[in-house]
Amino acid sequence: MIKKTIVIAGGGTGGHIYPGIAIARAIQKMDASVEVHFVGTALGLESKIIPREGFPLHLIESGRLNVKSPVQKLKTLLKIPVGFWQSIRLLGQLKPLYVIGVGGYASGPFVLAASIIGFNTAIWEPNAMPGMANRLLARFVDKCFVVFAEAKKHLKNKNILQTGMPVREEIERAQRAERKDDKFHLLSFGGSQGARTINYCLNDAVMKGGEWTQGLSVVHQLGSLDFSDVSKKYQGAPCEVDPHEFIYDMPKYYSWADIVVSRGGASSIAEAAAFGIIPIIIPLPAADDHQQKNAESLVQKNAGRMILQKDLTPARLISEIQSLRQDKALREQMVQNIKSFYIPQAASAIAKEILQ
Repeated sequence: MIKKTIVIAGGGTGGHIYPGIAIARAIQKMDASVEVHFVGTALGLESKIIPREGFPLHLIESGRLNVKSPVQKLKTLLKIPVGFWQSIRLLGQLKPLYVIGVGGYASGPFVLAASIIGFNTAIWEPNAMPGMANRLLARFVDKCFVVFAEAKKHLKNKNILQTGMPVREEIERAQRAERKDDKFHLLSFGGSQGARTINYCLNDAVMKGGEWTQGLSVVHQLGSLDFSDVSKKYQGAPCEVDPHEFIYDMPKYYSWADIVVSRGGASSIAEAAAFGIIPIIIPLPAADDHQQKNAESLVQKNAGRMILQKDLTPARLISEIQSLRQDKALREQMVQNIKSFYIPQAASAIAKEILQ
């Protein structure tokens, strides 16, 4: 029997890795005979996450091109040809039926090599403004899968499908919890890159006290760098605060929350949309402002609020929270609007397209 192999290339952050895993699981659910392999680099989180999830991982050389540092850019330019030839050799070994790039360092060279050789290829783009690698790859691949409709105009490809964000199975299955109190529930967390600005701003806002903290309940994921310091700063808080280093059971707290304060990663937005939670987004500043573009897409449809990091102050954050908290009719409308950003079974839709 001919071995059926599909390769998912990419990684770096959880925003690329976990959707890739969701697609892999959906593929195996539809056809258990398919073997899914991942291709990444030693630079990203995939070397820690993918083996734990039980998938084979192959590493190639690559790096970030979209950086300001000329030295870092030069290092990446020197790595790309090496990664390209490593990709060709790996493709010869695996002979995949399909290759899909999910963004991140390894996606560019591996998907490009696969496309040039003649393998079936696709890219998945999570952001409203596609990154440089995917904008280039779109010209070469057979299909593009996107989360935001706005991404389509930036990709030169005739076969673009808006499938949505592949989310974890436990998110797909979860339901909103029945309310057990009359408090206003605020959930806050940052991404893997620098939620420190949010952590200290929200802490300052809560510790100021005042009318806005009455009847307020806060669950705050702080991350390992800030947990010790900020959790101490919450001692004697004027309202109920539950600080966490990490939240492992996110569905539990999504189902609990009224609003969420977070970064603007596509995964965070999709998960908020799945539960119908209004997000206040503080985008992580980046060279291409992709998180800001994601947030702008929500703001334009009255499905969320945005505060740029340079404008973030305790007073501004309190103002945004209170404007939502005090207007129930507005919240109800915004909940319906954010729900429209969630496309169920996105991983299954992508898996089906690949297996066809």
